[in-house]
Amino acid sequence: MKKPPEKIPEFRTEADERRFWEEHDSSDYLDWNQAEQVVLPNLKPTTKTISLRLPQHLLDAIKSAAHARDVPYQSLIKVWLQEKLHER
Repeated sequence: MKKPPEKIPEFRTEADERRFWEEHDSSDYLDWNQAEQVVLPNLKPTTKTISLRLPQHLLDAIKSAAHARDVPYQSLIKVWLQEKLHER
């Protein structure tokens, strides 16, 4: 027989809550069998700006390929990187 879930404590700060969940198993406090799936349609992935040095001829070829597809070259680079990552 499964024991009832423990009561989740009150937290004074978000840092206190973060520390608590790093040290405790959430299954002791929640019945995940009763969880419902949630869709967050407006959630956008976090992006990080990077600096990438490319040879000029390679950048020109990427820009040309992007122009032929009528997409921004940076978007095309992201698509190609994602496709290559999924090939692994």
